[in-house]
Amino acid sequence: MLELKKINSGYGKLKILKDVDFIVKPGQIVSIIGPNGAGKSTLLKSIFNICDVYSGKVIFKGSDITKLPTYDLILEGISYSPQGRQIFPDLTVYENLEMGVYIFKDKEYVKRKLKAILKRFPILKEKKKKLAYSLSGGQQQVLSIARALLHEPSLLLLDEPSLGLDPKTQKEIFNIIKKINKEGITVIIVEQNAKQAAEISDVIYVLEDGKVALTGDKSILKDKRIKDVYFGGR
Repeated sequence: MLELKKINSGYGKLKILKDVDFIVKPGQIVSIIGPNGAGKSTLLKSIFNICDVYSGKVIFKGSDITKLPTYDLILEGISYSPQGRQIFPDLTVYENLEMGVYIFKDKEYVKRKLKAILKRFPILKEKKKKLAYSLSGGQQQVLSIARALLHEPSLLLLDEPSLGLDPKTQKEIFNIIKKINKEGITVIIVEQNAKQAAEISDVIYVLEDGKVALTGDKSILKDKRIKDVYFGGR
């Protein structure tokens, strides 16, 4: 479904990713783990064209999408839920969801989409008139994911979905991700919670200093090299 070929990317003169190769097959959950500053979020942003890609290619369903603007990537079937639950805090839950479908002009279609997403996430239906800032951290994350799903993506990019959440809420978010995947959506997760991410993932990429250090399934967490990547061998 997705392939990154020798991607070099970053921000201005700051180069982060260095010759990264990355493959995702349809229907998979793929997690990207690694220490802070390894380039995990930059990998997602390279796919979604919101950082500077200096060289290499991003191939999606056989087509080169490296230079496509983000709004075209959404139409191609890629959605992105950014780190930090970037919702509109002073808008209601329903208004936040409306922002996810503003590109559609057919009002009846929009109504059906919004009705379906509220049915899918009952907590959002219950709180649809509440201002987004009043939601708990977990509910805000659900809102961010729901908004990303409104375009019916075939590929969903999630950046640190469990960030700042308590263990119980983290588990709920990972269960939502598993359910989304079972509905046929391929998922790429950037995650600091390596153990939780590994439990639901088909493939795990470990990044270190902008490069792929290790690749494997959840058994990779037992590899002694993981200790070197995260803790410098301590």
